[in-house]
Amino acid sequence: MKKVIIRGDPGIGRGAIIEVDGEEVVCFSLDRQADYHGPDRPQLWCTVGTEEERETFEKREFVPHFLDVVAVDAEAIDVIRKRGS
Repeated sequence: MKKVIIRGDPGIGRGAIIEVDGEEVVCFSLDRQADYHGPDRPQLWCTVGTEEERETFEKREFVPHFLDVVAVDAEAIDVIRKRGS
């Protein structure tokens, strides 16, 4: 599990499947930043992981401050599925 900061808005929602750095991950949660005051482009702060890590996320059996953080531009990710079903 890790935190991905996406600069820009690729149009994804919770449950989306994206590819970041060659790894296919699921967006467990999404926080939109910088709509009111902030950078000229919004940022999406996503907690992502594999499907096997979903239960760990749902039970909150992790420490958010210790997750690895990756920052990418919206153009650098591949969107496989925009929203969860």
